[in-house]
Amino acid sequence: MKGLAKSFVYAFRGLKYCIVNERNMRIHICFAAYMFGFLTVHDFFEVSRTQLAVLFAVCALVIALEAVNTAVERAVDLSAKERNSAAGAAKDAAAGAVLAAAVGSVAVGLAILYQPQAFAKMAEYYKAHTPVLAVLIVSVAASLVFVFAGPCKIKDFFIKRNKN
Repeated sequence: MKGLAKSFVYAFRGLKYCIVNERNMRIHICFAAYMFGFLTVHDFFEVSRTQLAVLFAVCALVIALEAVNTAVERAVDLSAKERNSAAGAAKDAAAGAVLAAAVGSVAVGLAILYQPQAFAKMAEYYKAHTPVLAVLIVSVAASLVFVFAGPCKIKDFFIKRNKN
């Protein structure tokens, strides 16, 4: 049982590594969080349990492949002391797998979530609830900082501010 618990610790450590070090992982996670937030907090969209399961599956696939891509890149960097075409091809193929899954995930999302009436309801809701719209805008701004600066730079920013 102890070995099983350790395997989960290692797995979460790997996901944390990807989130901290990989901008694209942060992008995938933010898009998934907003999508599932809109699907679960509000009832703008009509989505069956099966459709929701498909959305979870394609998001998990993209996030999993991003982690595999990170592993391939780090392993290639360790084994290939200098640039060579085989190392580049391995890294490119892993990145291509993520891209293919992400494009497929967007296609699935469009097929399920293209509901013009839902977007109209959403616009009406935010017009009537401007404080909620303001919170959404602030959360999008915070997400952009998270994606492009990353947790380490955000942490360093607050540490420097507290020292001054």
